[in-house]
Formats: sequence, structure tokens, C-alpha cells
Amino acid sequence: MPGGGGVDWMTMRSFSRDSAVVKERLSPGIARRIMGYAKPYTRDLLFFLGLVALSGVTVVANPLLAKAIIDDGIKHSDTGLVVGLALGVAGLAVVEAVLGLAQRWYSARIGEGLIYDLRSQVFDHVQRMPVAFFMRAQTGSLVSRLNTDVIGAQRALTTTLSSVVSNGISLVLVLGTMILLSWQVTLIALVLLPVFIIPARMFGRRIQKITRRQMELDAEMSSVMTERFNVAGAMLAKLYGRPAQEAEHFSGRARQVRDIGVLAAMYGRVFFTALTLVASLATAMVYGVGGVLSINGTFELGTLVALTYLLTRLYGPLTALSNVHVDVMSALVSFDRVFEILDLKPLISDKPDAEPLPEGARRIEFDDVHFRYPAAEEVSLASLESVARPENGRPKQVLNGVTFTAEPGELVALVGPSGAGKTTITALVSRLYDVTSGSVRVGGHDVRDVTLDSLRDAIGVVPQDAHMYHETIRANLEYARPGATDEEIAAALKAAQIWDLIESLPEGLDTVVGDRGYRLSGGEKQRLALARLLLKAPGIVVLDEATAHLDSESEAAVQRALKTALAGRTSLVIAHRLATIREADKILVVDDGRIAEQGRHEELLARGGLYAELYRTQFAHQSPAA
Repeated sequence: MPGGGGVDWMTMRSFSRDSAVVKERLSPGIARRIMGYAKPYTRDLLFFLGLVALSGVTVVANPLLAKAIIDDGIKHSDTGLVVGLALGVAGLAVVEAVLGLAQRWYSARIGEGLIYDLRSQVFDHVQRMPVAFFMRAQTGSLVSRLNTDVIGAQRALTTTLSSVVSNGISLVLVLGTMILLSWQVTLIALVLLPVFIIPARMFGRRIQKITRRQMELDAEMSSVMTERFNVAGAMLAKLYGRPAQEAEHFSGRARQVRDIGVLAAMYGRVFFTALTLVASLATAMVYGVGGVLSINGTFELGTLVALTYLLTRLYGPLTALSNVHVDVMSALVSFDRVFEILDLKPLISDKPDAEPLPEGARRIEFDDVHFRYPAAEEVSLASLESVARPENGRPKQVLNGVTFTAEPGELVALVGPSGAGKTTITALVSRLYDVTSGSVRVGGHDVRDVTLDSLRDAIGVVPQDAHMYHETIRANLEYARPGATDEEIAAALKAAQIWDLIESLPEGLDTVVGDRGYRLSGGEKQRLALARLLLKAPGIVVLDEATAHLDSESEAAVQRALKTALAGRTSLVIAHRLATIREADKILVVDDGRIAEQGRHEELLARGGLYAELYRTQFAHQSPAA
């Protein structure tokens, strides 16, 4: 006997969506833009919607077959008709199964294809954003756009669309069939509809709040795990010896997740039970009224069975469609959040007429360069910064009229107080940022007029904290030169003074370096970074305090590797170590965004200016051979 009122978990999920989403303001033209992404799947979408429509037709076929079996077969003792109709029911079940499988295949094909398209486009776009973007955006928020929001957008073309079409067709067919069978019973069913919808609305609003809070608590717990499971976070916790406090902190978060999970489960169950109960009461009333009408000869027994069967297919679609605007807006908002990333234009990009930097370009020129770091609204989105705050005024000027030249093959050292602008100067060479005014030229070409790929190919950078991916040594080196042979890799490692160590490892080049290279010491990681640079073989080298935090032994090994790495190359070196500075062809003393002094080591010492003061306070205690 049919029952349950047609209520399903999909209907309940619709009511658990946050209704506040309907108040969101969407970008203009978003529907047209979505259709652009759907266009490659037009044929599949048409097939999919056709299958959904056919499934809607089968909704009324079974009740009508049941009516015919009772009224035309059993009542008239027509065995052949009963058997034939029974086979029809079985055949219809097979058809429904095939339609279900076909729908799932097309749904998966369209949905996964759309996810792939959006993820690939967003990832590629984000990779092209400037460094300033990553300095402001929260990594978790970016990942969420690639996962949660992309999947939410995908539902707009599969789950939500199919639900609207399927429920709409089912509702029209079911109501039409019920009216044809008995308008009286249909009227009773519709009169009871508010009794069905009102509890759904009441519980739905509460479930929405619980679901929202559940998502917040899950995110907070995930954030704690991410921070503590990161190598740096785990090390900090161990160094300060607080395992008990850490365990209690996490337990508190997990306890809240547990409690809200129990509450959500109970509210969901009560919601489901209440709707099922109301639907069952409606079914009972139809049985009562319809039974009396059947006894009085108003309609046949089979009609009564068909009506109660159809009633189970009425309330589910009605309830789902009554809340469909929330589902549609949720999907549209997900699309909008994805488009928000794609619409954020990179500050650093190739000009339409950009040309490749000629090979062999090694001369670096700074001509009256002024620079300030871009404001937040120029590079990022407030929605990607969980602690975003409005900024008053413009960012302060960092460089003020910087002018100098590094000739091909020269080693130019940048020294000065912390925050003077040294790292900013090196970042402008590889065009991590663009100058505010003035120009930076490489080989006589303004870096803004050449392609980024050719510029980055010509420049090799080793930062103070050389980053390594959680990959093998081989993979980290091949990042600089894909397809490099083992012989070329070995040559670079030997030149970087680290081949003996790599050769002694059980896995050799296939040794995994760990998260951010934490399985390597500081000196080993720096020498591996130098090997990566040597494998790239650029004409220009930028070193940002590559030996600042190394012990004497590691520094000596890195210095030997540096001599090979810098030989014959134009080099900009930010250095606090005396050995590198003494050997420089030119020393630039940077102070408050300006070149305060420039010259060789002995010349600057003789002048008795800022360099001499820095030398006395920072370097005088070091041995010249350090």
C-alpha cells in the first residue's frame, strides 16, 4: 500500500538551505554568462532534460496501471488482462530503471565536465595573479572557491535544473490526472496542503540556522587541524610543550561539532517525521472520503487506489517547488562567487604587443623608479580575507627615485636597514610588481614591454626561505627545467655542493623532501635551491639573503655554490654576510627607499657614511673570510 506522503530527503535538504541567500545581490548578466558555460553541453543537456521529462510521465503511469488492473481486470475476472497489465508494470519498472541510469550518466557527464572547466579556468587565472594577491587572500577561501563554490555552481545545471523540470512536469501530470479521476478528492488534498507546508516552513527556518552554524563550526575545527598539522604549526606546539592544551583546544572544537551534529540529526528526523505524518493523515482522509464515495458508487475501487497512489506523488513536488527559489539562488550565488575571482584582473600581465626578451639580455637599469605597494582593492577581494579591514588613505611610498645600473656579469650587492626597500628593488626586476613611475629595463627593454614568460626565463631567483614542494628532489629540480636528464641534474647538484649528500640518500633523487622541504636542513634546502637555479641557467640571478640564517658550515658550502651560480651572470644580491659584500663589483646602500651610497667596499668604508656605520655595527665582528 502506498504511503509516506512522497516526502524525501531531497525535499528536506532544500529546506535546510540558508534562505538568506535570496537577499544576495547578483552581478548583472549572470544568467547569460552561465549559459556560456553550458553551451558546450547543450546537446547533453537536451538529452538529460528529455530523460527527466520522460521520468515525470512515468509518475502517473503506475497508478493508472494499478487502476486498470483492479477495475478492468480483477473486477471482471479477466486473467489475460491482469497478466498483461502486470507485465506492463514490470516493463515500466525496467524503463524507469534505464531512465534513471541514463539520467545519472548525463548528469555526471555535464556536472563533472562543468566542474572541470570552472576549476581549470579559476586555477589558471589565480596562478596569473600578482604576488600581492596571495599576500592578502586567505588560502582556505581560495580553495573553497575551487571546491565548494564550483560544486555549488555545477548543481545549477544538474540537480537544481532537473529538480525543477522533474517536479514541475510531475506536478502538472499528477494534478491533471487526479482532477480527471475525482475533482472532489483532489480538492480535499489541496485544502490540506497548508497543513503540510506550514510545518515545513517552521522547521525549515530552524534547520537553516543549525546548518549554517554547523558549517561555521566545521570550518573552525578544520582551521585548527590545518594550522596544527602544518610542519611549522606542529613544531611550534612541540617547542612550547603544550600537548595537553592543544588536545583540549581541539576537543572543545570537536565537542561543539559533535553537539551541533546531534541537534541537526534530531531536527532533521523530526522534520522528516512531521511531514511524513501529515502526509499519512492526508492519505487517511482520502481513503476515508474516497472509500465512502466508492461504496456509494461515485467511482471505482481502482480509482481510489490510483488517487491515493497519486497523492503520494503530489506533496513532494509541491513542497520542493515552494522552496526552489532558495536552491536556484544558492546555485547562482556560487556561480557569482566563482565569477568574482575570474573578473579580478591581474595587475601584472602582458601587453597586447609584448615581445619576447632577446636572448643574452643581462644589463639591468633602474631609471628614477618610484614605487608604492598596491592598495587592497587593487589586488584582492574582501571576501577572500577573513580579517579584512577597510584601509584609510593610500599605501606609503616605498621607493623614491631609485637609479642605478648593473652591467652584464656584474655582482651588485644591496645593503641597508631592514625595511629600506632592498627586496622591493629585486621584486621589480622580475616584475612581481610594476613601478609606480620611472622604468626598469633589462637589456635595454622596459620589463613592461616584454612577455612575462621570457622575462622569468631570463631571471633566476633564490629567496631567503627557498620553497620546496612536497615532492621528490627530482621533481623539485625539474620544476626549473622540465625534462632535464639525470646527468644534467647531477651536474647542477655537484655545482651546488650537494651531490654527495643526495647520492648518499637511500632513495637518491627520488627522496621526498616533505612539506615545504622540512626534511632538509636550511643549508641543504638553500643548496638545492641553487641547484634548481643552475639547472635553469638564467642570465640574471637575484639572491635575497640566501645565507642569512645558516650555520658556518652550511654557509661555507653555500658560498662555494654561489661562486659557481654567479659566475658570468648579472647578479643582484641582498646580503648581510661580509664575504659576499666584499667581493661585489658594486654595493648599493639603500635607505628609506633611496640609494644613499654606491661604490665598492673599500670606497664606501673610506667615505665614512651609512655603509661604514652599517659595517661597524653589523659586520666588524665577522671575519672577512666568513
